[in-house]
Amino acid sequence: MAERNLRICPVERAGHLDSKIRSWVQNPLKILRPYIHEGMTVLDIGCGPGFFTIDMARLVGASGRVIAADLQEGMLEKLQKKIRGTQLEERFTLHRCEPNSIGVSDKVDFILVFYMFHEVSRPEEFLAEIESILQPNGRILIVEPPFHVSKKAFAKMIGEAQKAGLEPVQKPRVFLSKAVVLKKR
Repeated sequence: MAERNLRICPVERAGHLDSKIRSWVQNPLKILRPYIHEGMTVLDIGCGPGFFTIDMARLVGASGRVIAADLQEGMLEKLQKKIRGTQLEERFTLHRCEPNSIGVSDKVDFILVFYMFHEVSRPEEFLAEIESILQPNGRILIVEPPFHVSKKAFAKMIGEAQKAGLEPVQKPRVFLSKAVVLKKR
């Protein structure tokens, strides 16, 4: 993922990632519903305090599974507190990533990489790892913030994804963001 990367959002600022105002602007269900269906196994890389992860669990239903992955133990603890004692808890696997590896070996149907690709220190390795765990018909949604990531940098990321065996299939509209959906070639 990233070695002691100063671009990573600190746990102390996690509240900014999980606000009601954000849910009006970037509604998780509206963004994710086209890609996640009941029974899927999905992966939220850089899940933070679970802004998208909770709704991912609702969308996969009782027969699905969500792997919530983050580099920071504190983010996973915040998510654990949210789901503890709820019906959603049994759908989750919380996973702490290593600095330069997602470290998930399960095959997944959908991967969300929301506002964190620009934090990755080794993008080629990251994309190759994503490609290796994605099911043949799976999809990846990568969304990046416009103020941190230029059009040129976003285009470069798509080019790196293509070198890793992924191809763009859609550029969905996500408010205040650059977004692409990728699939295995």
